[in-house]
Amino acid sequence: MVVQVWMVYALLSALFAALVAIFGKVGISTVDSTLATTVRAVIMAGFLVAVSLLLGKAHLLSTIQDRAWLWIVLSGIAGALSWLFYFLALKGGPATGVVAIDRLSIAFVLVLSILFLAEHLTLKAVVGIVLVIAGAIMLSVK
Repeated sequence: MVVQVWMVYALLSALFAALVAIFGKVGISTVDSTLATTVRAVIMAGFLVAVSLLLGKAHLLSTIQDRAWLWIVLSGIAGALSWLFYFLALKGGPATGVVAIDRLSIAFVLVLSILFLAEHLTLKAVVGIVLVIAGAIMLSVK
């Protein structure tokens, strides 16, 4: 198997997502989860603005077309809702269980990508999703 750059990025994303769960669980132990999510979002926005400026990407804002803006805004709203519910779940549940159930997003992505992106369902994908669902159940049910 050849490791491609996107795979490395995806692994780094998974690593940092794991750190979000651990840091978040500790951080919200005495803080309202909605407020914690808001603070986190502000920090993320500031950090990403700084990264974009540092990389010289600010001038590219004018290249984003109206339709792309719509999808990016919708993605932002969906992401905010995801994190709001994620932190609410993390506040009351075990980090391992919350993250396992959260990762069921893979199954939702599979279904939605078939419906809206014309991707194809394969036997390998079905087996993979069944294993992901089984793993989520095993990690979240006592």
